[in-house]
Amino acid sequence: MNSHSPEFKSALHVMPGVEGGHDGLPRQKTTDDKNAARDILRRDLKTQDYVEGILSGDRTRLARAITLIESNSPSHFSQAQDVLKAILPKTGGSIRIGVTGVPGAGKSTFIEALGSYLTGQGKRVAVLAVDPSSTVTGGSILGDKTRMERLAADPSAFIRPSPSGGALGGVARKTRETLLIFEAAGFDVVLVETVGVGQSETTVRSMVDFFLLVLVSGAGDELQGIKKGVVELADAILINKADGANIVQAQAARLEYERALHYLQPATEGWRTMAMTASALTMAGIPQVWEKIQSFVETTNLSGAFKKRRQIQERDWVRAIVESHLLERFYADKRIQQLLPILDSAVMKGEMPAATAAQTLLGAIK
Repeated sequence: MNSHSPEFKSALHVMPGVEGGHDGLPRQKTTDDKNAARDILRRDLKTQDYVEGILSGDRTRLARAITLIESNSPSHFSQAQDVLKAILPKTGGSIRIGVTGVPGAGKSTFIEALGSYLTGQGKRVAVLAVDPSSTVTGGSILGDKTRMERLAADPSAFIRPSPSGGALGGVARKTRETLLIFEAAGFDVVLVETVGVGQSETTVRSMVDFFLLVLVSGAGDELQGIKKGVVELADAILINKADGANIVQAQAARLEYERALHYLQPATEGWRTMAMTASALTMAGIPQVWEKIQSFVETTNLSGAFKKRRQIQERDWVRAIVESHLLERFYADKRIQQLLPILDSAVMKGEMPAATAAQTLLGAIK
C-alpha cells in the first residue's frame, strides 16, 4: 500500500469527535450554543457567573462549580466559599438520600431504577456517586456513569462521579458542599451512593435525611456480617435483586431482617426501620421504596425529627471542617515535614514506639 492509494487514505481518515454534556453523552447544539459552552469551559468564571449558572440550572457552570468546590487548591477555596454563601438561601429543599450496601448488591442499578422512576414522576434527580479512589492515581475506579447510562441520558438527572479520596465512610471530603449546590440548582432529590466496602458509614449518615442499606439474599453470612454495624444506622433495608428464581429467597431474607430489627433501636426517633424487597431489573418494589421515603419525610417533619437532624448535621459539619483544616495545617508545617521522615524510619525499623513518635511530632508544634 503506497501513500497515494485509496486504502492508505481511508486508513488515515479520522472521524470527527462528538461534543458531550456533563455526562459525556452527545448533545444536539446549535453553533451559538457550542461556542457559548466552549467559552464557559475555557475562561475563568467570576463568583457571580458560578452563582447565576447554579441557580439557572446551567449544566456546564454547575459542573464547573462542583469542580471548584472539590478543588484542593488554596487559591480556589475563597471563591468556593463565596459561591456557597451566595447560594445558601436557596438550599435545603431537596430530600437527601444515602445509599450504601455490600459489594455486588446492585446499588448503582437500583439508583438508576429509582432515579428513572422519579424523573418519570416529574422530579429532578441528582446523583453523587462516590467511587473508591485508586491508590495509584487517586481517581475513581468504578466509573458509575458508565453503569447508569439510561439515567445519565435523562435531561432531568445529573450524575456526578467523585473519588472518595480515602475519606472515612467512602464519602468525598467535599460531598456536603456539592449537596448544597445540587439543592440550589433545584434538584428535588439528591442520591449519594457510597463505596460500601465495610468501613464506617457514619459519615454519610451525618449528611443525609434518609439512609438506605442495600443487601442481596444468599450472599453468605460472612459477607452480610460486615454490615452488622451499619444496620443500626439504616432507616430502611432493601433486599435487592428480588426477581426470577430469587424472589422466594429475597422474601425469606426480608422476614429475617424484619425479625432482627425488632431488637434494634431505630436510627431515627419516631420511625420504625423496616425491610423491603425490590428488583431494579423489573422495577418491582421501586415505587414502594419511594412511598416509604415520602412517608419517612412526612412522619419526621411532623415530629420535628427531620429539622433536628438537619440542625445537628450543620453543627457536626463545622467540627468536621475544623478537624480537616487542623490536619492539613499540621502536615503542612515545615517542622513536621522535616521530622516525619526521620520518625517514620525509626518506627519502621523498630527503633521507636509509634506513640513516642506521635508525641514527638505533637510536641514539635507547641
